[in-house]
Amino acid sequence: MGKAIVCQEAECECQNGTMPDKIVSISQHKQYVNDAEGEKKMIVSTMDIGQPFQKKTFGQCKLQPTPSGYKPCQPMITEWQDFYEKVTLDNGGNPILENSKATCPIAGAPCIRITFHGQTAEATQQHQEEADEDVMAQVNPLACEDTTVLEEVKHDINSVE
Repeated sequence: MGKAIVCQEAECECQNGTMPDKIVSISQHKQYVNDAEGEKKMIVSTMDIGQPFQKKTFGQCKLQPTPSGYKPCQPMITEWQDFYEKVTLDNGGNPILENSKATCPIAGAPCIRITFHGQTAEATQQHQEEADEDVMAQVNPLACEDTTVLEEVKHDINSVE
């Protein structure tokens, strides 16, 4: 089974942190995935290092104890592992996959993982044009524009009862 490409606003967590954060693409603004308009879902790549996160924290860092708890996490990605090597983006990086991990210098090992790749299903005009009217009428009869198909569905439902 293939792994999904990670896009902007994918959810991440650090095994040493106390809360998740969302990743943003800071290295490129041209290549998108699962986004018909090409406005929201930029591909995250191996060039997204440093602090490519919305909140720029995973809460408290369990590797940095203090007398009163833990120091705040300030993630600093130094590298990505298990990325998609067969494609190179315009920024010279490779796409991150849902099973990719990032290394933070505090842990010294890959400790940041993707918990949701960020892609979501989005119906387009092409999907609507290619949809089978009979199937769509059975799935959602109220949305059907063809009244003859709607009447057939009502008849089929009544004959079952």
